Order: sequence, then structure tokens, then C-alpha cells
Amino acid sequence: MDLSSSCWRLRCWGTREPVFLTGVSVPPDCPVYSETLIKLSVYGVSDGHQQTSNILGSSSFSVTDLLQSKDQQLSLSLRTADDSDTVGTVVVSRIKMGEIEDGEVDHFTTDMHQKCTLVYESSHGSVNDKDNGPIMNAVFKNAVCKVYRFQTVDSKWMLVREQMAECTLSFSIPKQLIALYIQEDTCRIQELKDLGELSPHWDNLRKDVISRYDQIIKEYQDTLAELEKHTGPSFKPSCSKAQKYLEFVPINLHTQRMRVTCPRKTDSFYDVVTVGAPAAHSQGFKNGGLQKLLSKYESEKKSHSTAYQCIYYPPEQTAKAREILCVVSQLQPHISALADQLLQTAQQSPIQPLRDVLKSLEEKTKQFVHALKDELVKSALLALHAARPGYVSKSQGSARSSPDPHPSAAPKPHSVCNNLDDSQTPQRESQASPVRSDSIPHHKEYDEEEWDRVWVSVAKSLNCVIALVDKLQEQDNNNQESAPAHTLADVITSHSPDPPMTTAVWPDQLGVLVQSLKECVAEVAERARRSVSFVLLQEAACSTAQGLQLQQRRDAVFSQALAALACGFVMRLYAGLEDKDFLRQLHAVGLVAQFESLLSTYSEEIGMLEDMEVGISDLHRVTFRITEAASEEAVSLQPSVSGRRDHYTVEVPLPHHAFQALPDELRQGKPLRVLPVLFNVGINEQQTIAERFGDISLQERINQKNFEILEGYYKSLTSTVPSECLPRFQTQTDIKELLDTLGQNVVTKKRKNVEILWLAGMICRRMNGIRFTSCKSAKDRTSMSVTLEQCSLLRDEHLLNKDYFVRALDCMRSGLLAQGEVAQWDDPEVGSDANNKPASRHFYPIALLLVSSHLLVVWLILSLVFLLAKYQ
Repeated sequence: MDLSSSCWRLRCWGTREPVFLTGVSVPPDCPVYSETLIKLSVYGVSDGHQQTSNILGSSSFSVTDLLQSKDQQLSLSLRTADDSDTVGTVVVSRIKMGEIEDGEVDHFTTDMHQKCTLVYESSHGSVNDKDNGPIMNAVFKNAVCKVYRFQTVDSKWMLVREQMAECTLSFSIPKQLIALYIQEDTCRIQELKDLGELSPHWDNLRKDVISRYDQIIKEYQDTLAELEKHTGPSFKPSCSKAQKYLEFVPINLHTQRMRVTCPRKTDSFYDVVTVGAPAAHSQGFKNGGLQKLLSKYESEKKSHSTAYQCIYYPPEQTAKAREILCVVSQLQPHISALADQLLQTAQQSPIQPLRDVLKSLEEKTKQFVHALKDELVKSALLALHAARPGYVSKSQGSARSSPDPHPSAAPKPHSVCNNLDDSQTPQRESQASPVRSDSIPHHKEYDEEEWDRVWVSVAKSLNCVIALVDKLQEQDNNNQESAPAHTLADVITSHSPDPPMTTAVWPDQLGVLVQSLKECVAEVAERARRSVSFVLLQEAACSTAQGLQLQQRRDAVFSQALAALACGFVMRLYAGLEDKDFLRQLHAVGLVAQFESLLSTYSEEIGMLEDMEVGISDLHRVTFRITEAASEEAVSLQPSVSGRRDHYTVEVPLPHHAFQALPDELRQGKPLRVLPVLFNVGINEQQTIAERFGDISLQERINQKNFEILEGYYKSLTSTVPSECLPRFQTQTDIKELLDTLGQNVVTKKRKNVEILWLAGMICRRMNGIRFTSCKSAKDRTSMSVTLEQCSLLRDEHLLNKDYFVRALDCMRSGLLAQGEVAQWDDPEVGSDANNKPASRHFYPIALLLVSSHLLVVWLILSLVFLLAKYQ
């Protein structure tokens, strides 16, 4: 049995007396018995590039020898192949992975002088492990685990377990989103067709817009078909970031969990999600990223609207139009279902359940009215009327026969709401016409009061239903003394002095009123749907092909961001299922998701940062909901996405036993909010150039804006959740104090102010948040960030001996070189030098970067002098 694939390989340079510490794990499919013999071989590598080596020595032992030895530790001599000489010594120890009692740690003595303290490595997890249970394994795959031991300040030993895993959501979330994009754009085409007959000008524009949507749908269908064929790993490597069919998939999405076990303390764990910056690499950054492109697009859209004879709608109004479409599609069927339920309840139940259903119907109808009660709908109806065939000739004829009696009257300013209410009468001849946008002309052929009459019909129908139920309840109250247990039918057939209804009249009368309400709501919904669809038609018509390309870019960036957010939310939820304080915070105020970005504000990475800013901001449109899984199979535990571009809901299923243990608010499906914030500080050599010769205003604006968002979340959190519910840390720094310090650093002009990232990360952990770390490809800079943060947590929270800080940092980073030599260090962001040793690198090489920038200036000056001397 060869265990070389399960052994972590370490290499040493520059010493003739190397000391190694490595670990071996036995796969589950390779049973080990007490009589099993294990042979250890040590090789000397003469040429690392050609992989040539020669055996130095070997030794053998049995499992029984190890288990029966003192402290379960063997000291073996390495003998040459001919058994003629001893070339070294190897110490074999058995490591118990699990809960560590005090006595199990004390036997380790301080005479160990290993440079690297890795004691265990595995490419698989145990089913009984907390971090690799059935729930975790459904979403997180191919876990790689390493375990270290480090000395604390009190000469004790802690075990530190690192586990990195892939996430199935890297592909499942993008595939679901693409399917939703296709469905939404298909519905948009149908809504445009349902506008009815339009004038030739608008009909041609509609055909043009529909053809563009057809093209996007075809591209998305091809992309989805390619993703369905994907059979590789559960993540997209950085070498594939420019592939077109993978543009919706995040780069190198992985989860990283560090679990710390110390004597006389409970286990602690620290999670972080690493992912490449959400950006449209396949589309390039020649013209900038989304933030710049959207700003330029909005400024150009005004001129295009004039050229296409369209009304210009600002972004907030087009967003409102999409929101109205979403509300109509959700509330209209809900109101119809409640109306039918009202009729059924009236036939079968007493009066009180009838009142409960009526209350729900009234609330939903009010929400429906409030959502559509906007000047945008009314003005859009007027614009749609003007786009009908024959309208222009009517207007011209009307203008010739009856000129405007008030030619000098100035148009009234735009109003947000038309202030309709239930008491408004349908005919008011003397009342002034409603105010409207300056860009919308007044056409008196259009009956503006018709929209008011529709609202009055909805209000009257609902009031009649309420009045009828009130009358029935009054009769029920009057008969309580004689027949307290009577049902509604008993009340109607009782011998009242003045019976208002009979059993035959009651169902018919309520049915007529309910049917009238449903018809009125349907009419309002249809008119509103057509009006806002016409608004979106005008936006699409004047946006040309550039607008749809921006939408495709935004779709791809949002898909990457949502996959990362869903991964982080699921990981945080699984970890907190038994934490009542965390669950209380989750349904009360939601969670904060802190994205740490290490992108520079120079060259292409400016476009990546602009993409990332918009993608993270769009996550405000996402809510989460916890559901009960149909079974405990892995397929049933996969999160699902639903909704439209203006709002998405991610449903996270849990097994029955876990779901039933949740608070009532979570089991009832309450929408859970996650607040994303982004902080960026460039740290590489390109950032030095940007700070000396370029512009870093983008980074400053992002940090200032997101600090205000984070501060607002903190105020909401402290006013809703007691401080006792938040996690406890060894460093008892108040969150308010950390926020104040962060605010000062955000406005301070300081080069590579990495304090911003440190403070934002600490605040996030103290508020039970979700941590993300990103750079261009989530490799070099990201790995340096994660390892430095982990060692800092060990030092600050678990009293890591200061002499072991550098050892721990080197140990966690030592594996990066072995992996990088295979396939990882050939990324353009790292460089082509494969012999760089991450253990000797630092996360923030500020001094080196300053020197590099000075050398760059000197090099430029010397180059100019050389050229001048040469050509003279």
C-alpha cells in the first residue's frame, strides 16, 4: 500500500541538516490493522525541475509497535539501502484528531525544534467531523485539511485545523440565474407584444427591441447548455477566467475554516470565503468597468431618447417600473386566491375565521393599491395612449379646431404620487388636471379621469365586501345570548325581527361583490402592466445595443457575486444552527457580509474594481429564506434561487430535525436580509504607482460609502439585539470604538492604509458577519491575507507564543509553494518566477514597495540620459 499521495511533501533549501515535520493520513478504503507494517523512505532531490532524486534512507515499523510505545511515539533510525550506515533519525507520533483533554496536550515537550509544525494533512474529511457532516458535504466538496500544533504563552500546546473546500454553488447558482434571466426576458417579450396596436414608429421600435432580446436569450441558452456539460472541478480556475461560457461562474470560490482547540477552552472556529473579484474578464476592461460604463450610458441616453422621440426616464423611474411589474405579478394572484378563500370560509365556518380572511384580503389589496399609486403609472398611460395609431391626426385636428385657451400656462412640476383615496368621486369637471412631468405633453383627447374611476371601483368593491361582513358580524353579535355557538348559516336563518338576508341571497350577494373586486383588480393590474411595459420599451429603444451589452455584463458580475454570497451565507448558517443568539440576530436585523478587496487602482484592475463595486451593491436586492428539505439527500439540500432582476430570493433547505429546532420566525419563512459592504485597499506594486502618479479617488469613495452603510447596520443591530448576543473575543475592544477608528482611517490620507481592512474584518467578526477576501484571482494576495489574519487571530485570541508567530505564518504558507510549482504560480498577477518562496514573503511589503517605486523613477531617469547620450 503506497501512502505517498496522502503525505504532505516538504522541501528545505540552504541547509545540510534539514529538519522536517510532516503527516500521513490513511484513506478510508485502505484498512490498517495492528500487524500492518509501514515503511518510511526519505529521498534527496538533486534537480527539482526534472524531478530527479535518490533514496537517502528508509525504516519500517508496525502499527502495534507505535500503539504500545511510550506516549505512542517511536524514534527510528534511517538506514541506507544496503543497511550499512545510519543517515538520520525519524520520530513517528500518533495524533488524535478530535477533542483534546488537558493531559493529551501536556505531554508535548518544548524540546521540539521543528521549523514547520504541520502534523497532519488529508485530502478528505471524516463523516463524524463537525466540519464534514452530511449537511456540509451536500454543499462543500473535496475538502483539504491540515492540522498544526503551536505553543501558547503558558507553554501549552494548541491544535489548529485548517480546512479548505470547494462549493457546489460555484456552478449551481449561475445556472439557476441564467435560467431566470431567460425566463424574465421571455416574459418581457410577451409583455411588449401585449401592448397591443401601436403607431408605425413605436411598432418598429418594438420589433427592434424584441429582436435584441431574442439575441440575448439565444446567447444565454447557449451558455447554459455549455455549463450543463461541465464535468470538471466544482470551481473555475483563474486560467479559465477569460472563457466566455464561464463568465457567470466565480473565480476560485473556496471556503476556508480554521478551528482552534486549546486546553481548558472550548473550540473556536473562524471562517472566510475566498473568491476572485466579481468582474467580466471575458468582456475586458478597455473602456473601464460597470460603474464608469453605467455613468456614461446614462448621460448618453438622454440624447438617444430625443433621437428616438422617446420620453427620458431616469434610472430611479425605470427601477420603479420594474418594481411595479414585480408587485403586480405577485399580489394580483394572491388577492384572487384570498377572495376565493373568503367565499369558501363564508360557507363553512363561523364569523371569526371569515373576519381573519377578510383582514388578509384588505391588507393585500392596500399593498396592491399603494404600489400602483404612483404618478409614473398615470403618466405612462398617457404616453401609451399617445402612441396608439391615429392619435397624431386627432391631436392635429383638435389643435386646428380648438386652440389651447391657456397658451401661456406653464407646465406644473412633477409629483411623486397622485394622492388618490377611497373617497374621491369619479367626475370632477371643475378640478384641475393632475400634475405631470415636464416632458409629457397634455392631450385632452385622453380621459385622464378614467384611471381615477378604476381606483374608485376597486375601493367601492372592497368596501362593499367589508360592509357585508360587518353586517353579518353584527347579526352574529345580536344572537350571541340566545345561541352563542351558532354558525353563520344559523344566524342567517334565525327569526330576526328584520332579517336582511336569506340563506339563498347571502352566497349570491357576497359572490357578486367578490367577483366585482377581482375584476377591478385585474383591470387595474392589466393597465398598470401595459403602462410600465411601455416605459421599459422606451428605455430599451433609446439604449441601443450598448444598453443590452451593459445588462449582460451586469448579469455576469452579479451572478459571480451572488454565488459567493450564497456560499458564505450557507456556511455561516450551518455553523450557527445551535447558536440561539445568532439565530435571533439573523431574523431580527440580518447579517453583514464584508467583502475585503485587494485590487489596485491602476490599469485593468480599476475596471475590475468598478465591476466589483456594482456587483456587490446589487446584492442589496437579495434576500434569503430557510425552508424544510424534502429529504436528507444531497440534491434536496441544494439552495435554489427565484425572482427577477429587481429582487431575488435564495431558499436554503435544512433537514427536518435542524429545521424544527429553528425559531418560529425562521420556520415561517421570514425573508432574511444580508447587508453587503465592500472595503478596498490596494497592496501590490501597481498600487504604489497609482498612489504616486495616478488616482485613488475610486478607492476612497468606495470605502467612505460602505463605512456609512456599516455604521447604519451597527445602529440597527444595537437597537434591536442586546450586546450579550454578540460573540465574545479575548480582545475586549468595543465595536463602537472600532467603528470610530475605522471612520478616522477612511478619511485619512495615508498610502496603503491596511488598517482599514484590519478594522473592517474585526468589526465583521464581532457582529457575527460573513467574511470574504478577494483579489484578481483569489490566489497570491488573497492567500497572504488569509494566513496573516489567521496567525493574528491565534496571537490575539488564543495567546500564541510570540516566538511561534513567524513559524506559524511560514507553516501555513509553506504548502503554497508546493502547490504553486505544479500549476498555480504561473498567473500573470504573480509573475513567472516559480522559485519565489511564499514563506519569506510578507502580506504588506510596504518598505519593499517604496524602494521599488524609487528604483522605478531612477530607472526612468537613467534610461532617458542613456538615450540622449546615444543619439547625440
